[in-house]
Amino acid sequence: MKRMLLWMVGLTLMFGALAGALQAQNKDITGNWQGTLEAGKGLRTLIKISKDDGKLKAVMYSIDQGGQPIPVTTVSLQGSSVTFEIKPLDVTYTGTLNPDGNAIAGSATQNGQTHTLNLEHVTAENSWPIPEPPKAMPADAIPKFDVITIKPSKPDQQGKGFTVRGRHVMTINTNVNDLITFAYSLHAKQLINAPAWFVTDHFDLDGVPDVEGRPSAQQMRLLLQSALTDRFKLTFHHDKKELSVYALEIGKGGPKLVETTHQPSDPRNFLFRKLGALMVSNSTMQDFCNGMQGAVMDKPVVDHTGLTARYDFTLNWTPDESQFEAMGGFKPPTADDPNAPPALSTAMQEQLGLKFDATKAPAEVFVIDHVEKPSAN
Repeated sequence: MKRMLLWMVGLTLMFGALAGALQAQNKDITGNWQGTLEAGKGLRTLIKISKDDGKLKAVMYSIDQGGQPIPVTTVSLQGSSVTFEIKPLDVTYTGTLNPDGNAIAGSATQNGQTHTLNLEHVTAENSWPIPEPPKAMPADAIPKFDVITIKPSKPDQQGKGFTVRGRHVMTINTNVNDLITFAYSLHAKQLINAPAWFVTDHFDLDGVPDVEGRPSAQQMRLLLQSALTDRFKLTFHHDKKELSVYALEIGKGGPKLVETTHQPSDPRNFLFRKLGALMVSNSTMQDFCNGMQGAVMDKPVVDHTGLTARYDFTLNWTPDESQFEAMGGFKPPTADDPNAPPALSTAMQEQLGLKFDATKAPAEVFVIDHVEKPSAN
């Protein structure tokens, strides 16, 4: 966790941002700047600053966390003061350029934590090499697991997750409710005839797909669907039923969303820095609904916005006891924090221009016909 304090760059974590700029004054800071972020064991950071139509723009790379490009939202030089911001990561940087224009002494802040990051101006030849990004699985591939191991989770295992490490697709401390709801983009309340052990028994999955490359989120779902069929002997059918749901709708004043600069083939991400601090990139409103119903909400979430574009945004709120049950629940702090973010309903309206409306609506249900506990490997 210490290595993820600031940039939050992981395998399951990819990033979205907006390009922005303020025109530099007095000195030219274009070029490559690098330094080690003094957090945990240290994180090598490379920032490439350039000009576009006379305005500064920048891209950051966290070398020790995969080196994925992170577009900088704004960057500016005012006198000797250098600042930049990466809004989707809640990152701000403030530094002072030395008289020679070849070093910046400064610090970066994310989520209320500040760490020293001094930068040195370097040539392209002397810049730290950026790691090669993992090769994506072909977009038209329909993968299955070539090899998969399923074992009971450790009794004291905390948290849960879905991740990719090299060629291995893994889940950690996941029950069958988690596997099915992720694989088929459902809420647990959409499962019918599920046995009690769907909640009580937890498993770790570790499989290698039969297709080379890093799978997309949808390809991960296909892989887990194959594991549920092959190893859990799952059979099911779909039906419709009126359920209590949250309808995602456009709020008063219209949406406050900015479309992504990512390509459709780039990863889509739904990532929490902590409970109630959400970063979304390259995602549709349906992706947002799927993520919220899978991790946060106590009812299914349906998209009634009519919005069809892909967006990058952050959402910060203070959860209540009804939220994050799928992730082990949330216990509100005992004392009120005057600086705490607002409740979800307020945050949705103020930050996104959206709202959740509790209502009843016809929704798909997933009826379990047959399922078995997986055999020992």
